[in-house]
Amino acid sequence: MDKSAVLERYFGYTEFRPGQENLINGVLSGRDVFGIMPTGGGKSICYQVPALMLPGITLVVSPLISLMKDQVLALKAAGIPAAFINSTLNPAQMHAVYRNLLAGQYKIVYIAPERLDYSGFGSVTEKLQISFIAVDEAHCISQWGQDFRPSYLRIVNFIETLPRRPVVGAFTATATQQVREDIERILKLRNPVRTVTGFDRPNLYFEVTQPDSKDKMLLELLASRKKKSGIIYCSTRRKVESVCELLCNHGYAATRYHAGLDEEERSENQEAFLYDRKTIMVATNAFGMGIDKSNVSFVIHYNMPKSIEAYYQEAGRAGRDGTEADCILLYSSYDVNTAKFLIENSADNEELAPAQQAMIRRQDIARLDAMVTYCKTKTCLRGYILEYFGQKHPEVCGNCSSCNGDFETVDITRESQMILSCVKRIHDKLGYWTGASTVSKVLRGSREKRILEQQLDSLTTYGLMKSTGNFEIRNMTEQLEAEGYLLENTEHKTIQLTQEASQVLYHDKKVHMLVRKEPEPVFTLSSLRKLSYEDTELLDVLKELRSELAKEAGIPAYTIFSNATLTEMARKKPQNMTQFRRISGVGEIKSSWYGKVFLEHIKDFLAQSQE
Repeated sequence: MDKSAVLERYFGYTEFRPGQENLINGVLSGRDVFGIMPTGGGKSICYQVPALMLPGITLVVSPLISLMKDQVLALKAAGIPAAFINSTLNPAQMHAVYRNLLAGQYKIVYIAPERLDYSGFGSVTEKLQISFIAVDEAHCISQWGQDFRPSYLRIVNFIETLPRRPVVGAFTATATQQVREDIERILKLRNPVRTVTGFDRPNLYFEVTQPDSKDKMLLELLASRKKKSGIIYCSTRRKVESVCELLCNHGYAATRYHAGLDEEERSENQEAFLYDRKTIMVATNAFGMGIDKSNVSFVIHYNMPKSIEAYYQEAGRAGRDGTEADCILLYSSYDVNTAKFLIENSADNEELAPAQQAMIRRQDIARLDAMVTYCKTKTCLRGYILEYFGQKHPEVCGNCSSCNGDFETVDITRESQMILSCVKRIHDKLGYWTGASTVSKVLRGSREKRILEQQLDSLTTYGLMKSTGNFEIRNMTEQLEAEGYLLENTEHKTIQLTQEASQVLYHDKKVHMLVRKEPEPVFTLSSLRKLSYEDTELLDVLKELRSELAKEAGIPAYTIFSNATLTEMARKKPQNMTQFRRISGVGEIKSSWYGKVFLEHIKDFLAQSQE
């Protein structure tokens, strides 16, 4: 079979996505490849299709156990012999995988980078024909990347021990120019075929909001997304626990995932989410890398991540099947302090020298600064992300809260003078700078014990803004920081006046701030393509059938057919096997397994609707 036939037979697609065919051709011609595609852009097809066409086996180096398990499940569901090798296998299971490998029973084997060093695996690879090694999440090899893993540095050593060097491919979704250069250099890619399809995910809607109450906002967001599957990311284990409890108390089918849970519970909770027994996963960033659950319709960040790379990777777990999905970030200035604490108190990697560790922390802080700017910008959010990764973009995307929001310019000169004056008077009184929260408390006339003990209630600025909420004062303070009138000392977490502040205090320089109005309903081309009432009813029938089949087979529902495939099925209503196979995502293998029962349900539905 040629590559197009393999794509249709096993994966159910009649054409390749942008960039896929170029990389596949490169592998099949014997050249190394380097593919940069957004999450959900189809990177796995770039090594899975050639793996089925090349002799011997393909090794896929993956960083997380959850990624391997999920990918192998999906491959087996498509009729492709695959396995994984990682620490979850007991000695008997490991021996069975090695035995099957030597017997030629697998075409694709996923392996953790740490396992490449094991002598047992080395003795097996000496007897194998390895045609292709695909390094997934390749950004993990760079110390400039947000997910640096020292074990990735040893991949090239493993390759050099093989009797014959196979074709090597590197794949990632998030890589700045410096990270890309590191990947090519460290992996020693030989004249690779390079394909950068771009980082844009047009089906994703991006939004940043600064709510007074995150819990209240979260419940409001979920109220309009009932029965939909989604992920809620929190920065700490404690917050995961409290948010999960909040959702369960309000009747949502939510579960949790973080490193503090034992491995058995993490596995059970992840499985409950993947198999749709739980519709919402509340998790730290320990969850999700490589999870190929296609029906995630929203990702909400309860806390701000530490970098644009991390945010885009986590947000990108929504809408992997190409359907519209929401990526919403609930921002608070306290998130910045939490992120800094996590960076400054991260455990040192014993494999790195102190100078390297210091360099990585400096890079982490720089990435955090870029993330904070994203949260505060009033310009196009999608454009900001694409600019960060070096991709050109239009000024307005039409599918983010900045582009769809309605802003008005408000004069906050008087309020700015009050804030700056308060910062100065507190410093004059105490002899040192304080944090923004202390300034806000003085302005609002707080009777807090510490404020009274320091006699800050005697200042002329005390209570000047008692009718203004802390949230509004904080927003104005951040605006003054953004315009250079206040400077934040990140080490001591204080704010201080800059020389420019005198222009506002003494020379009446105007200060303005953009404030969002209530957004108007936005009508897009995609909103005109919604399913009809009949189509929606049929879609519900097909989803229920999919759930029943998945339960009987003990597999995740989305591995049978994605939401996008079922939606097309509901719209086109195939009447025979030929029409059924033309639905994107079906293909020859799955049509032979599921075609008859799905066609019967469609036929019955149409008959009942005509009665």
